[in-house]
Amino acid sequence: MDPDTGNTDEGNTDDAVADEGNTDDAVADEGNTDDAVADEGNTDDGATVPTVGEAVVDRLLDCGIDTAFGIPGKQTLPLNRAFADRDARFVVARHETAVTHQAWGYAESSDPGTMAATVVVPGPGDMNAMNGLKNARNDCVPLLHLAVETERDVRGGDGIHETPPETYDTVVKENVLVQSPAGAVAAVDDAIRVAREAPQGPVRVGIPKDALASRTPQATPPDRDPEPPTEPSDPAVDRAVALLREASDPVLLAGGGVRRSGASDGLRVVAELLDAPVVTTYKGKGTIPETHPLSAGVLCGGASTELRELLAGADAGLVVGSDLDAVATAEWSVELPDTLVHVTLGVDDIGFGYETDVGVIADADRFLSALAERIEADTGAGDEPAGVGSSSTPGAKRTTSVREADRDRFVAVAAERDPEDPLRSVEVLREVREVVPDDAVVTADAGGFRLWTLVSFPALGPSSYVNPGSWATMGTGLPSAIGAKLANPEREVVALTGDGGLMMCVHELHTLASEGVDVTVVALNNDDYAIISEEAERSYDFEPGAYGWDGAGLDLVAIAEGMGVAAERVDTREAVGEAVANAIDHDGPSLVEVMTDPAEPQASEWMTRSLTDESDSSHG
Repeated sequence: MDPDTGNTDEGNTDDAVADEGNTDDAVADEGNTDDAVADEGNTDDGATVPTVGEAVVDRLLDCGIDTAFGIPGKQTLPLNRAFADRDARFVVARHETAVTHQAWGYAESSDPGTMAATVVVPGPGDMNAMNGLKNARNDCVPLLHLAVETERDVRGGDGIHETPPETYDTVVKENVLVQSPAGAVAAVDDAIRVAREAPQGPVRVGIPKDALASRTPQATPPDRDPEPPTEPSDPAVDRAVALLREASDPVLLAGGGVRRSGASDGLRVVAELLDAPVVTTYKGKGTIPETHPLSAGVLCGGASTELRELLAGADAGLVVGSDLDAVATAEWSVELPDTLVHVTLGVDDIGFGYETDVGVIADADRFLSALAERIEADTGAGDEPAGVGSSSTPGAKRTTSVREADRDRFVAVAAERDPEDPLRSVEVLREVREVVPDDAVVTADAGGFRLWTLVSFPALGPSSYVNPGSWATMGTGLPSAIGAKLANPEREVVALTGDGGLMMCVHELHTLASEGVDVTVVALNNDDYAIISEEAERSYDFEPGAYGWDGAGLDLVAIAEGMGVAAERVDTREAVGEAVANAIDHDGPSLVEVMTDPAEPQASEWMTRSLTDESDSSHG
């Protein structure tokens, strides 16, 4: 897509330029009367009327949105001018696919409700951004997507870049088309409200190109308070307390809704009160620090046999902030406790895939707070369970047995590597974790290495770990790190990615350099779409490494340096930590390329195999 493409490139004559809104007829088409024309540019008190683009950006700032990601085109320039004239940042990406990933990373690493905007040209730009919009939709992440639409007087006539606005309906929470320039600010105001209301999500606002530069007085948006979080009913909390207090071996399963509602403290408190191990989904990773004695691990494709047995063996379970989707539950094959309390914002989630004893439609934070209050009241003031928060409680011991089994598997997969072979993911991740600050934000791309990251790389806080959910799109690691750094300039940000995922958004290395975004990229390079090659060999009789590119290997260091990013390649475990530490200390963006083994076992297989199985030594 050519960002400079616009109607003026189509060979417009003076008449065509006049049709941009400069003739009397065009002004009339704007819906203006003679009085309106007289008002164009000035209010009754003589003040200049802002352009629609200026009014929209002013509204963003009023609503706490001061950062936008996009690619400028001739259609977006009225918005770009407004951003440039105000205390707002417009980050110029290199492809629209990255734009929505950047805004997603911005929100995912921030306090609940914090969001950014995206700005794209019609058609190709808008459609390139759809991947990231769908990712944000699945993850319930708020963002405002400002899409410039084809001019109203040529809509339906196959104008340049024109697509039907309804094209985007399925990838956003709400899709709004501004019909009248006077309603643009009201539409944007409502879109921000919808994006932030639970369940959160991306909202698209289409604004016709010809409206943006017009000086049209804006309708005043309604003055309304934000929708309060959904409170749980008292009877539902009572039933949940009764079931969970009666259990001797309860377990908690926390999803992304805990992160989005800011419920991490409530989750920890309830876990300690119940002495219940906490398992998280891939979107819930970090909602309880994974160094906590009750943090048992992540339910994902790489979940161990022991973690699955912990869930199956519990006599009661509390699922909070998760829809129990097919990805997290391996298409509902994971066994959950027979006695189940399920807290979600989605009415259709209750009873889907699993029978539920108590279904609660409520905000995760409000429910956990109410639950903790009720348990504490029943227990008695100050009558805290012995050893709460320590590793000595029965619940902590159940957790420890899972964690120790997982660690044994990590050690074994590293130990069986031939010294002449490249490093394995768990070795790299262990060294990286040692040098990354505890308060850093880590973004993890999709790909084969991600499962190893989910199970072996401890996340230490709810906004400290960002990864795509059920959409599982590759190419998010780098752009989401850009968004995370701009949202958290005081924190270190590290992007974990594979060579496959990096190449899907490698152009954003140039964005790092040109925008001066201080992010450290750690790229695990195995010269292969290894997770695909492994499945092709195992199930379809392909040769090993069928989808590798070792015959034309990638030089990620050369690519990064060519885009202005400092880079280093390492291939030994001892060198990984030092290189990453140096990259973090470096003043500016940097990349560390780590050569890894394309033939390493996949986490989905290794973590469910018996460690005593002689076949464990067959890999290498």
